Amino acid sequence: MKYLKYITFAAMGLLLYSCEDEFLNPIPDSAIVVDAFFNSDDDVLAGIIGIYDAIQGVNVNTESNTTQYNRGIQFEFMVTEMRSDNTRTATLEGSRADFHRYRVDANNVQSEDFYQSMYEIIFRANNVLNFIEVADESNQSAYAAEAKFLRAFAYFKLVRLYGAVPLVTTVVGPTEDELLFTRVSEDQVYAQIISDLQEAVSNLDNSYKSRASRAAAQGILAKVYLSHPSPDYAAAQQLCEAIINSGEFGLEADFYDVFYNELNDEIIFAIQYEFGNVQESQGFSAEFTATIRQGRQDGLNIVNDNLVADFAQYGGNRTEVSYVTFPSFTEVTKFLPEGSDVSSFPPTYGQSPSYAGNDVIVLRYADVLLMHAEAIMAGGDQTSDGSAIESYMKVRERAGFDPAEDRPSALTKDALLAERRVELAFENQRFYDLLRFGVADAVLSAHAAENGYTDYDTRKLLLPIPSREINLSGGLLTQNPGY
Repeated sequence: MKYLKYITFAAMGLLLYSCEDEFLNPIPDSAIVVDAFFNSDDDVLAGIIGIYDAIQGVNVNTESNTTQYNRGIQFEFMVTEMRSDNTRTATLEGSRADFHRYRVDANNVQSEDFYQSMYEIIFRANNVLNFIEVADESNQSAYAAEAKFLRAFAYFKLVRLYGAVPLVTTVVGPTEDELLFTRVSEDQVYAQIISDLQEAVSNLDNSYKSRASRAAAQGILAKVYLSHPSPDYAAAQQLCEAIINSGEFGLEADFYDVFYNELNDEIIFAIQYEFGNVQESQGFSAEFTATIRQGRQDGLNIVNDNLVADFAQYGGNRTEVSYVTFPSFTEVTKFLPEGSDVSSFPPTYGQSPSYAGNDVIVLRYADVLLMHAEAIMAGGDQTSDGSAIESYMKVRERAGFDPAEDRPSALTKDALLAERRVELAFENQRFYDLLRFGVADAVLSAHAAENGYTDYDTRKLLLPIPSREINLSGGLLTQNPGY
């Protein structure tokens, strides 16, 4: 959905738009102010679409230089799934293999790219907000709400992965280092995220699934309330129930259709890609193949045995849609490139697997149902609340479990976490779930010990602030402990 192509020479939110294909990482000492770009409502709308372009990122097969081209969310599986107990790489070589072994350092190029990509989203959103009065008056509130939704989207990822980060909510110049590089508390970042999402809830409708919507803002805000250091369970429950009671979303009858009938009734918000289009495609689907390698790497996001064991117990009919086991590896199948056939060995992956069109699902209805149960549980170890169990069972029943025999009298925290693991496997949720449920250190320390990952300690729950950013700040930007 790249309606607008442009290159960013600028820095820190001051953007120079052109007809070039993509954008470079922000370089603070080369900012160029272009105050005249947004001259009309169409210009502001184009700027908003440009924010989605930054989220979508650049396919590594289009531009292979990782240090120059932001990948948007195409690297998120590395900073989430591969840092959980879900997946690993097929090799121990290279910086990508550092994630599952908890060896990521401040010079890791994939972590640096993800950090910069999130700020690229933020800077573009701030730039749109700076020109919001150029838009037609009737559109200003919706445009502002959409930009703020996307800014909150990026900050929510940053605060969970890196902790306290610089909070930039205005267009700033290259000389304003104190604002650009001063970390603020997680509470301050969360307060901004909540404010932005509340405005989105108030001013958006549900016209889109591939752009911001009221339901997307409600669902992500519910997750924010659950993830906050001081959770607001009642507010999260109310938001989930608003989505449930709207009647606008529902579970797909066939789990396969969630991923291969895109923008279906279950999808609340997704980032779209287009198969075979060099500029609109993604490359991570090809990287998930390993037995018959289709990507540049030897195989990424390879399924761990302990997740396979959980699928055997809890997966039901989701299992065959989620992964496939070959002689060498167990591979993800939720994101098979178009034309793939993995029903026999050797598998095939279509004609252009490196230019895949699989969407990234940010939020879907099953996630909301499980968050609803989580909010009612309110941080406890279990609940016998009927509505919580009902939401949990709706997801389970779609997976083939019996509505009577498999219905628990009390829903436990462990059961809910296991259900989220198999339902949302490979959708970049597991690491965030472990943090939110307060079990990340216990689960990952045991996982690391079992697999001999001797570099794990509690401090590794946060990624390091990239060295490049610290160097650019002249020392203003501080590092996380342990790096």
